[in-house]
Amino acid sequence: MKYIKFLIFAITGAMFISCDTDEFLNPLPDSVIVADSFFESDEDVLAGIIGIYDALQGVNENTESSSARYNRGVQLEYLLTEHRSDNTRSKTLEGSRADFHRFIVEPDNIQSEDYYQSMYEIIFRANTVLKYIENADATNINKYTAEAKFLRAYAYFNLVRLYGGVPLVTTVVGADEKELLFTRIEEAIVYEQIVSDLQEGVTHLDNAHKSRASKVAAQALLAKVYLTQPSREYGLAKQLCEDVISTSGLVLEANYRNVFYNELNNEIIFAVQYLSGNPEESQGFSSEFTSYKRQGRQDGLNIVNPNLIEDFIAFGGNRTGVSYAAFGDDAHLPIPENAEVIKFLPDGSDISDTNLPTYGGSPSLAGNDWIILRYSDVLLMHAEATMAGGDTSDSNAINSYMEVRVRAGFDAIADRPSVLTVDALLLERRVELAFENHRFFDLLRLGIAHDVLGAHATAMGYTSYNMRRLLLPIPAREINLSDGILTQNPQ
Repeated sequence: MKYIKFLIFAITGAMFISCDTDEFLNPLPDSVIVADSFFESDEDVLAGIIGIYDALQGVNENTESSSARYNRGVQLEYLLTEHRSDNTRSKTLEGSRADFHRFIVEPDNIQSEDYYQSMYEIIFRANTVLKYIENADATNINKYTAEAKFLRAYAYFNLVRLYGGVPLVTTVVGADEKELLFTRIEEAIVYEQIVSDLQEGVTHLDNAHKSRASKVAAQALLAKVYLTQPSREYGLAKQLCEDVISTSGLVLEANYRNVFYNELNNEIIFAVQYLSGNPEESQGFSSEFTSYKRQGRQDGLNIVNPNLIEDFIAFGGNRTGVSYAAFGDDAHLPIPENAEVIKFLPDGSDISDTNLPTYGGSPSLAGNDWIILRYSDVLLMHAEATMAGGDTSDSNAINSYMEVRVRAGFDAIADRPSVLTVDALLLERRVELAFENHRFFDLLRLGIAHDVLGAHATAMGYTSYNMRRLLLPIPAREINLSDGILTQNPQ
């Protein structure tokens, strides 16, 4: 059962038409007037907060099929993350989606542009709610503020990791304030804002929801920020993870498959919800992950790379059969060439027949949740924070690491290492969190992205790869709108 249908009152939607087709970050004067007249009560502010989640959820490509920007929210994120790691690729070399796995994304790439815009739409909506937060009931102001700031922090965390320093906009600004709208701010300062926003979540949020911001979600995300920011804070990250482990009540699901098909389960910390069959509230990525019996608009996306399959075979345990599958001739190969992701089969489709998989009644209008944070990630972050950048024999770090491995079917004694290495932790994160958009960020955070992806690109024949490709180019449209204020990443 879904907790919330991300629907917004019509007037809220009108208020959030805050940009024309030329300048999406710039609120128009009439939108400000609508906002002034709309945000008059606690109910109005809450509706505005739900509107931020609507931007995060995004618009299903199968309901609005234009290739133009359409604020897809997180629905295209796998292209910018998994496809730019050694985990997955597009099935074909056609179209702009195939540019990601070959490291040839250019400033005019429509999917990158859409994602950049979507994250700023989240930020703009959060800023708008914060402007009118005093109109909420006094007892809710701190909670609503923390919720809006959590979502703003999440959007900025994604932007700074993918694009580097970006414009830092924390208030509603006018269309003529281009210096504020388009001046890139150094990464360390962006991270300071992210930390500040999430600290409010840790202080003021509760754990009433899994599909909305919560205290434990703020703790987990802040721990990841501390592990990622230019000046690492391993001790603070470790303490946050330990707080989650000892007080949240979260546990690993005994059955790994239930993590993905028993939604909002005991392992989930924060997930974006969708509604099956509803054109306005569904998602399209589940259908795009199909290939053998294509259900989406593309030939097949998030196709599993052979080197990841090899790691699954050796280290995946019982996660392997729940993570990917191969059909037809591929099903008989030791290392399938075109294996499909099955963590997000449209509404839990039946793939028991490897020759004739079925994908439900409306696979392109899927209702599978998108999981952003879950407990196994926290356990592995706890190990990482304890390791503080190096190998360790610390029993607490190894305990957290082994808790995840034992759930995967490994023996608590025979398979327990005496020393936990960074390589072993990274490998465990790879097979545990595959296809959940963590791998690229893990490689960056642990400082080995260039080595791993350089070797992968060479093996796959991706000749355009170089270290500069670890950052995506700033969308050309935004640079054009800035009249030269917004600068481009080195290409």
